[in-house]
Amino acid sequence: MKIIFATHNQGKLKEMKELLSGFEVMSAEEAGVSDDVIEDGMTFRENALKKARFVAGKTGEWAVADDSGICIDVLDGAPGVMSARWAKSDEDKINLTLKKLKGVQDSERGASMEVVLALVAPDRREWIFGGRVKGKIALDPKGESKKSLPYDKIFVPKGYTRTFAEMTSEEKNALSHRGKAFKKLKGFLDKKLWQE
Repeated sequence: MKIIFATHNQGKLKEMKELLSGFEVMSAEEAGVSDDVIEDGMTFRENALKKARFVAGKTGEWAVADDSGICIDVLDGAPGVMSARWAKSDEDKINLTLKKLKGVQDSERGASMEVVLALVAPDRREWIFGGRVKGKIALDPKGESKKSLPYDKIFVPKGYTRTFAEMTSEEKNALSHRGKAFKKLKGFLDKKLWQE
């Protein structure tokens, strides 16, 4: 089964290929869709559906899109749906986040990483899969994150002392928000293949 992932984010594409091994996964660009969809939704769900619908319509293939972000408790859930647009560069996103949390005690640095995956079939049926992992924001960036996944350097999942960026891909995928959502998606797709 071919699945088009509606992203230009190479870090996310690499993770999806790892998490959906056994399926033919390609980026929208590889499928001939170079247009960007404006992510103007108010929720992760709205943005994910908008992108998946667009790519499924352009390609006539199964399409998956995600929208994700980091939601910081003391910032009332910000940056949330604006995580990708919180600041210009990856480094700026990290610096702005840490600046906003300057002086905030370790015990008050709670946050969650959240994702919504939208799957749209060629016949326009739609499914939603979500994932969330709780944790906290580190005092300083640590580790090497994949390009376009800057928050991995400052997010420490609950029960761990290392950031996502300090973990192997296997460790991160086993407990991350995206790993949880893709596990649900893969289970659905595996079941779907047996029914066809």
